[in-house]
Amino acid sequence: MRRTVFNEDHEAFRETLRAFIEAEVVPVYDEWFAAGQAPRDFYYKLAELGVFGIRVDEEYGGAGIDSYKFEAVLYEETARAGVSFGGSGVHVLLGLPYVKLLATDEQKKRYLPKFVSGEEMWAIAMTEPGTGSDLAGMKTTAKLSEDGTHYVLNGSKTFITGGVHADQMIVCARTDAPSAEDRRHGISLLVVDTKSEGYSIGRKLDKLGLKTSDTAELAFVDVKVPVENLLGEENKGFSYLGHNLASERWGIAYGAYAQAKAAVRFAQQYVQERVVFGKPVAHFQNTKFELAACKAEVDAAEAVADRATEALDAGELTPAEAASAKLFCTEVAHRVIDRCLQLHGGYGFMNEYPIARLYADNRVNRIYGGTSEIMKSIIAKDMGL
Repeated sequence: MRRTVFNEDHEAFRETLRAFIEAEVVPVYDEWFAAGQAPRDFYYKLAELGVFGIRVDEEYGGAGIDSYKFEAVLYEETARAGVSFGGSGVHVLLGLPYVKLLATDEQKKRYLPKFVSGEEMWAIAMTEPGTGSDLAGMKTTAKLSEDGTHYVLNGSKTFITGGVHADQMIVCARTDAPSAEDRRHGISLLVVDTKSEGYSIGRKLDKLGLKTSDTAELAFVDVKVPVENLLGEENKGFSYLGHNLASERWGIAYGAYAQAKAAVRFAQQYVQERVVFGKPVAHFQNTKFELAACKAEVDAAEAVADRATEALDAGELTPAEAASAKLFCTEVAHRVIDRCLQLHGGYGFMNEYPIARLYADNRVNRIYGGTSEIMKSIIAKDMGL
């Protein structure tokens, strides 16, 4: 079946991106893996490539293209090469939607040019120790000063992707207590300069996968945040989070599909080259059946991912549809990557092979952005159950 989701512009971007990855990422990726993060100056190269400004309006230095399809190409090409761009994914996928949706004209002029140039990297701090997916249970507070000029931020966050390199952090905090009727009330979004006094980065977390992504714990002790850094309206942060979770979950779904597709490619190459009992592993019927089954699952995931992409670009992707796409694509990727690793035998367990890294990286897809169990709850509620 011929795909219709991409046009000539997307394919031209794909060629440019593929060449960039081969020249700038593949030769040094082992160094990033060992260091546990991509170097900060790499993000300037991504900015020069135009990756950060695709969906930013031209007046702020971007391309003004209101589409997620270029990001979809990026997911496919990084997965195909068995690499990642470190923690920079949250900069565009998570940070930008909040600025575009909520920022005032003054804030956009202040933030977006540096966003596009890579001078300021963005991330978002939602999760707290002990709360997990229960965002309404957050305890970080931001109290307005007596003179009304700034908020005083106190609390902590964990599992913050991009947390080490971030220059601007969107922090979710309580500006009011939850009400008896609505425990989600009272959450606001504040843009916090990471150089602020009282803002500190704790441990750079040692994760099972996503080794080149800087993930950190954060702490805030009497951090002063100017009131001009409030995104949107006070106490309405939870609704903003819900609005943007659809695009976040699309990104996880699409990334998982791309990983599954890459896994089949890696396995197919390996079994054609690997010789056992005097013939390539690809000649055994079990190998053919396993890869054929994986290919069929990837084809189905591709259709789901493409449909979700079209809906997202049209502004029609509902929370339940995003949850369904994330649930399906991440579960497919889990099954496919596991089977493709099995076809590698013992070598599939070695980190020098991309399938091993892919196996570890993929595992978090069913956890972050809302666990698979949360996705099922959302879908069931949409069904009226």
